[in-house]
Amino acid sequence: MKRIFSGIQPSGSVTLGNYIGAMKQFVNLQNEYDCFFCIVDQHAITVPQDRLKLRKNIKTLAALYLAIGLDPEKNTIFIQSEVPAHAQAGWILQSISYIGELERMTQFKDKSTGKEGVSAALLTYPPLMAADILLYGTDVVPVGEDQKQHLELTRDLAERFNKKHNDIFKIPEISLPTEGARIMSLQEPSKKMSKSDPNKKATIALLDDPKQIEKNIKSAVTDSEGIVRYDKENKAGVSNLMAIYSIFSGKTYKEIEELYEGKGYGDFKSDLAEVVLAEILPIQERYNELIDSPELDEILDRGAEKANKEANKMIKKMYNGMGLGRKS
Repeated sequence: MKRIFSGIQPSGSVTLGNYIGAMKQFVNLQNEYDCFFCIVDQHAITVPQDRLKLRKNIKTLAALYLAIGLDPEKNTIFIQSEVPAHAQAGWILQSISYIGELERMTQFKDKSTGKEGVSAALLTYPPLMAADILLYGTDVVPVGEDQKQHLELTRDLAERFNKKHNDIFKIPEISLPTEGARIMSLQEPSKKMSKSDPNKKATIALLDDPKQIEKNIKSAVTDSEGIVRYDKENKAGVSNLMAIYSIFSGKTYKEIEELYEGKGYGDFKSDLAEVVLAEILPIQERYNELIDSPELDEILDRGAEKANKEANKMIKKMYNGMGLGRKS
């Protein structure tokens, strides 16, 4: 069975965009692949974090992984910092990374532009991400378009290491999301929905109060035409809401258009809120059962144990390939 690795940063609330673009896909992937799903907390500290908030976010994300339907019997679910091999392998891959290629990373440019002090970890984030993936003999990595450049570097680093220090890494394939997986801001549909958006009406978080979710959907930007019709270029707001409706209901855009022919945006938004809440409410219920339970800790302990076992095999091969330590 082919193996998948994917990780999400515990850097804030998990939005509908995160859920649709990544986590919802994980539930389907677990039946076809051997999956390693990681909470990449070491990536979160490339920018300043509040200690207590970070710890809370780590646990919240772990509980959400399970609440959305990931089966701990089928998947390895673990926290990155509980597997020391990630930092060890990240350092080794830094040694074969070039400053020029790291400085060309779009995310580094975006996050460092105009700032006086920039963390060195922000520059070396991509080799750590490569380590996350390569440690587990990963075959396929599902990523958003914004991470494609990092995955291409991961492939380059794997090939570079293999040439210099023995042929030990698999070269992972990149799996991009299908059309419609990119969910945009409810208030500015030209921008991706983001957990860091200061406008709380622009996003929906999985753990938001149901009334707030309904309110945000009903206040979402549309247009003056009043017709439910999919047209990303000319009707970005309505098309974004239709994408959400389609993903949660399983209906095609054509079916949605026919369903709301002769009806206004009010009916459409009310029904969309119902469709979204029908899936989110059971997730919230399961999350509340898990968040302070011994079950969550036991699952994470088992996941860390398995991940350490797998990662340590690879780190030994990396050490041996580079001549580190006293023993081969």
